[in-house]
This record gives sequence, structure tokens and C-alpha cells, in this order.
Amino acid sequence: MTATPTGRREWRGGTGYVVLERSFEAPIEAVWAAVTEPERMSRWIGTWTGDPRTGEVKFRMGFEGDDAPDEPMTIDECDPPRRLATRHTIPGGDDFVWRLELDLDEVDGVTTLTFAQIMDDPDIAENVGPGWEYYLDRLVAVEAGRDPADLVWEDYYPAQAEFYRAAFARAT
Repeated sequence: MTATPTGRREWRGGTGYVVLERSFEAPIEAVWAAVTEPERMSRWIGTWTGDPRTGEVKFRMGFEGDDAPDEPMTIDECDPPRRLATRHTIPGGDDFVWRLELDLDEVDGVTTLTFAQIMDDPDIAENVGPGWEYYLDRLVAVEAGRDPADLVWEDYYPAQAEFYRAAFARAT
């Protein structure tokens, strides 16, 4: 069964972002812990090491193969339990900066996580969008007590690639 894409394009200060939301029947502190505590994160995406008080940690994806490297993540903003903004530079010929923003809001016992990533390169949207859909659905599954391994990557990619390709196509 193909997962339905939920991401949208949003402009913030003249910069394009991919934005996805997920809701949890849980207090904001519980969701904050799920997205910031290394042992909780390891169940759905990966883990980090280091001292966040320095403004940088090393993050390692947990489901991208055994050779996934520890990558530096700069913490630009941390306002527990409401907001976390990080930055990661992917090295290469043209360094690409991934800016990630997580905002949490709780109303009547339901916490909404709004995830945003700068998406100023539409050529990667067809991969990045489905990737975040997959990982955020893994988070939802874990927090609901379900096995995230039941999610099938192929239900996200390539199944959602065209949706994201069209949503983030360069203006002509």
C-alpha cells in the first residue's frame, strides 16, 4: 500500500521549504523526548552523540546502512519543548546545507509536530520528501506502540517521487 504524501511547499523569508506535520495523542514533553533523546530517536531514525551545550552534536542515521557516517549537526536554536532548529552541511563539490526545523504545539492533549527543511534545490525534492514522510511515519508508529519495521520504504520511494517532483519543480 502506497503511503499518501502529506508534504507541502512553503515559503519562509523568500526561501522554499518542504513542510510536513504529524499529530500525536501525547503531551508535548513526550514528543519532544522522542525527537531529541538519543535512545528514543534510535527507534525511528538514528542517534546522536556529544554535548548539545556546545552547539554541535554528531548524528548518525540508523536505517541507512551499516556504513552511515557520524555527521556534524549544528544546533541553531533549541527552545524545549517547542522548537529545535539544526543545520548540517553535506560535503561534496558544492556543499549543500540542510536546515531542519521542528516545532511542537500541544492543544487538548494532542501534540502537533511541524517539520520543515529548506528545499531550495528542487532536484532533490523527489528523494527528500519521501524520505521525511517515511521517517516521520516511523516516529508516529513508534510513539503509537507499533513496529516501525512494518513500514515499507517502497511505499514512499519511488511511489511519492512524482508528487514531490511536481510540487517543487523549478518555475519556468
